[in-house]
Amino acid sequence: MTITLPSPMSPLKIGTRGSPLALAQAYETRRRLGAAFDLPEEAFEIVVIKTTGDDRFLIEADKPLKELGGKGLFTREIEDDLLSGKIDIAVHSMKDMPVEQPAGLLLETYLPREDVRDAFVTLDGRNFTDLAEGAVVGTSSLRRRAQLLHRRPDLQIVEFRGNVQTRMRKLQDGVAEGTFLACAGLNRLGMDEVKRTPISENDLLPAVAQGAIGIERRADDSRTAEMLEAIHDGPTGMRLAAERAYLAALDGSCETPIAGLAELDGGQIRLRGEILRPDGSEMLDDHGSAPIEDGAALGHEVAARLLERAPQDFFDWRCD
Repeated sequence: MTITLPSPMSPLKIGTRGSPLALAQAYETRRRLGAAFDLPEEAFEIVVIKTTGDDRFLIEADKPLKELGGKGLFTREIEDDLLSGKIDIAVHSMKDMPVEQPAGLLLETYLPREDVRDAFVTLDGRNFTDLAEGAVVGTSSLRRRAQLLHRRPDLQIVEFRGNVQTRMRKLQDGVAEGTFLACAGLNRLGMDEVKRTPISENDLLPAVAQGAIGIERRADDSRTAEMLEAIHDGPTGMRLAAERAYLAALDGSCETPIAGLAELDGGQIRLRGEILRPDGSEMLDDHGSAPIEDGAALGHEVAARLLERAPQDFFDWRCD
């Protein structure tokens, strides 16, 4: 089937949040689509959409995400505009995406995954292992908070949100001695000047889908489906099939202390998973492997084993 490609007169509209990282991801999507179909930048329009989460994060900066309404705070308005036809595709950080999409939308296109690791960020470049007893560390991630307290219960954890520049200012103001950011975000923003120490995924298992960009479309838009197929990264899709099935089986629809990472090894896919109590007092982990085509089933199996081992009250922290 021959499709009508977008043009400067009729551009394909790319919806995104307005943060520097969200825009960088939208620009990468535009670049890849332009290269795949030999189209100029003008054949695409970047549409910035303000979400409920953008406003509430600024107004209620000291509240954890789970108290503000969970991950959907950053996708609802974008998905509404996608369903209404105001935009043609939506670009998302996959670690921020709920496991279920609204009826009529599909999330099945992924760009090549970036570095999955977390980075410990300080003003002087020191390593996380060098922190003194009782040191103050800033993070807004319930996963990172739980993982840190499990390994270092002596640490003081403070709420720490905002873009990279905001977090660096907080470090300069002495709010905390260090914070954590995803290596992927720092790399995509080209922020080589930020002093950081990447942490091995063996020491700090990352969030599900960390480092991956997803592109959402309307289910009935065949032209967009064909265009997106040209830039979809198969290996990333295979890994996320396992990770997001694992997350869905754990009911990870809002921010919870869940970590998971799938890796490809020849024709096999390996998955590691970890669940924690929010205070870090208990951690359960599991792993498994399967043929790549059975990745989703593997995700469910690893989650099922964790659920079977978890005490009855382990999931009292779940969001409603």
